[in-house]
Amino acid sequence: MSAAPLERITIEPTSSATACVIWLHGLGDSGAGFSPIVPELGLPKNHSVRFIFPHAPEQPVTINQGYVMRSWYDIKSMDLHNRADMDGVLESEVKVRALISEQISAGIPASNIILAGFSQGGVVGMFTGLRFPEKLAGIMALSCYLPNADALPEQLSAANSDTHILQLHGDNDDVVQLSAGKMANKLLNEKGYPVTWKTYPMAHSVHPTEIRDIAAWLVARLNLA
Repeated sequence: MSAAPLERITIEPTSSATACVIWLHGLGDSGAGFSPIVPELGLPKNHSVRFIFPHAPEQPVTINQGYVMRSWYDIKSMDLHNRADMDGVLESEVKVRALISEQISAGIPASNIILAGFSQGGVVGMFTGLRFPEKLAGIMALSCYLPNADALPEQLSAANSDTHILQLHGDNDDVVQLSAGKMANKLLNEKGYPVTWKTYPMAHSVHPTEIRDIAAWLVARLNLA
């Protein structure tokens, strides 16, 4: 599996970075889709968090008639149990791990790195974070599901067995059904992960209240207050 470096948008803090948020976009989007959220978070002005918004590779997507678009993996069916192409998920995991390793090599410890993602990006972020061998600061899973549908990933990381997970979902999501997020939440809770679960009156999108909740969680997880 290729681990060619992902193209990305990087937003540096005004001071030297001591923490990093790697934020994965959804199907057909790019890193530019979420990068404008950084100023909206209203983090402390002197924060030292680097934000990285990588672009998924371009590839054909089966449910979109094979149209080539940015995608972390192929989606072959809307059925949750057959939706995620696991070979593609695993290939994206390699690429995201390489991003994390790059930040660690640059002097940011894994314990100061948060993996975040929306929709398809959330699927890859959560999958990668649950399996990553070093302790992470947190996992943020927005409007997403587990690629194994009704099972946690194999080879779960002991180092991240108590890593906090923020799961946020829209009550009216017509792309990733609320039940898919709830299924993941149930499995995570049964395994003992510390999970915060919240829903918002929205479809497959991001809500202003959700942005405030994300900001508060980032401040707490990265000790920015």
